[in-house]
Amino acid sequence: MDKLFVLIIEGTTRPNRESIKVARFVEEIGRTIDEIEVQLIKPEDFNLPYDGDEYTDPKFTELTKKADAFFIVTPEYNHSYPGSLKRLLDSEFANYKHKPVALAGVSNGQWGGTRAIEALLHPLKTMGMVMLRPDVQFPDIETLFDEQGRAKDEKYEKRLRSLYHELIWMTKALKWGRENLPTE
Repeated sequence: MDKLFVLIIEGTTRPNRESIKVARFVEEIGRTIDEIEVQLIKPEDFNLPYDGDEYTDPKFTELTKKADAFFIVTPEYNHSYPGSLKRLLDSEFANYKHKPVALAGVSNGQWGGTRAIEALLHPLKTMGMVMLRPDVQFPDIETLFDEQGRAKDEKYEKRLRSLYHELIWMTKALKWGRENLPTE
């Protein structure tokens, strides 16, 4: 069986962002799982100057079409997610339908991005994505990683591996459905 392709989206362009540490950690853990291939992307990797799904970047279109699943790492800004993440999500509406998405929230406070994750649920549902029940929060982000970008607490690796396990299961089920069942 071919490897499942999981597109990891880090959702902000803010300079000196802490969420990139989590996104790289998610990528690192994903690379150790034999069943999947992962790729980390960031909003600045693409040219999306205008709002609307009629304005796309062919590179992003290709990646979202290829993706069997998504793993979004979002910081929490003002109790929500960044506009740069919204812009990415809005540009490829058709390529998200019936695909699963895992979520990791990041914040410098005690909530670990839970409000950003909650704010994402309605748009992701509207896009036809299937959200996993579990997610992972990274609170007090400045304290969680060492200078080399390694998580200081093993519980985060354990949580990510568990979330990947669920994502792989859901990805297989939904991929089978996309390939074998009528959609309308």
